[in-house]
Amino acid sequence: MANTYTPLRAAKSHNRWAQLAIGIICMGLVANLQYAWTLFVVPMDAKNHWGQAAIQTAFTIFIVTETWLVPIEGWLVDKFGPRPVVIGGSLCAALGWVIDAHATTLVHLYVGAVVAGIGAGCVYGTCVGNALKWFPDKRGLAAGLTAAGFGAGAAVTVIPIANMIQSSGYEHTFMFFGIFQGACIFALALFLVRPSPPANVVIPKRLAASKIDYTTNQMVRAPLFWVIYLMFVFVAAGGIIATAQLGPIAKEFGFANLPVSIIGVTLPLLTMTLSIDNLCNGFTRPLCGFLSDRFGRENTMFVIFLGEGAALLGLMWFGHNPYLFMFFAAMIFLCWGEIFSIFPATCADTFGSKYAAANAGTLYTAKGTASMLVPVASLLSAVGGWNAVFICAACISIAAAVSAKFILAPMRKRWITNTALLYENSRFEATEASPVSSSGR
Repeated sequence: MANTYTPLRAAKSHNRWAQLAIGIICMGLVANLQYAWTLFVVPMDAKNHWGQAAIQTAFTIFIVTETWLVPIEGWLVDKFGPRPVVIGGSLCAALGWVIDAHATTLVHLYVGAVVAGIGAGCVYGTCVGNALKWFPDKRGLAAGLTAAGFGAGAAVTVIPIANMIQSSGYEHTFMFFGIFQGACIFALALFLVRPSPPANVVIPKRLAASKIDYTTNQMVRAPLFWVIYLMFVFVAAGGIIATAQLGPIAKEFGFANLPVSIIGVTLPLLTMTLSIDNLCNGFTRPLCGFLSDRFGRENTMFVIFLGEGAALLGLMWFGHNPYLFMFFAAMIFLCWGEIFSIFPATCADTFGSKYAAANAGTLYTAKGTASMLVPVASLLSAVGGWNAVFICAACISIAAAVSAKFILAPMRKRWITNTALLYENSRFEATEASPVSSSGR
């Protein structure tokens, strides 16, 4: 039997915006484990001659570990609170890159990917789950701001990382940034507390939130969950492929190291592109989260997912021009990063707040499923060129947009209506039973 909604408790000693800020900073510190990875691929291959496809397998292992263990990490957060989970994540995040720095075989590299994935998952799952619980009235915005830390955090350090790789080698860079990021996350984790949102929160009716809290086991038995999950996989695939393969694509196009100037700043094209992409990736998360709070989850999904499909096709058609390559790469990230705010908010709206960390973590495993397409994309590019990759990714993104409007929206409306009826019935039954139990005593 699903658990009924519990009234929100008043926050006494901790400000929810301060807790949100801590989560955002932690997310920014762990972001390099994913978004700076592409900078290390070519130097590692040049030194060790492992082959880029084999090195990118480590990226897939990292994503799969990061995402598929989040349900367990979310359960730990729901049970023990955020602090111990993030502390454990900080240690794993540091150790993962230290292992990468000393890797002499692919096995070592893959072990480092597993350890780093555990660390990233602990931090990511905890911070997003906390945001959903602290802000039931602004889930899209809160999840978006938190996810923005992960999307834009790497933008601050991608240039120093690229410069350190050039000057000191990728091994030293792994060591320095791994230890630095882990230590900072550890210190911030000491200030995290269990979410206790204000009691006077009013949830807007347009968000159609469930009044029943469903456990993860109950959630995964609902067909509606798997519709949301499949859409997440579809949209995540295009952005993850771009994240992992942007460096190799730019190299194949022949302008990865081409100097480009924007507003007086001159950098190699790939470094400039990654910086802009990470900013777009971060900016879109709170923006689209806010828009989904204002105009509805599915309406926002429909427009943005169509945009990602168009951006992927634009990169295919016009990407051989260096500046258009940067533009359409930025558009891909602008229309992709918002899934990490809209989907967690949709999950909490649909299945309740009490188990939001574990439930959103279970949905987040869709990112790991999508990451398994990265090696497939490498093979597809070898057979049909990058055009085949772009077309496939664009088609599934457009399919997700259509599904959001014409499949997910009516299914969620029926689900929320049914949960409201169940909630009212449970309250009525409790009211009817109380006089009997009193007279029995």
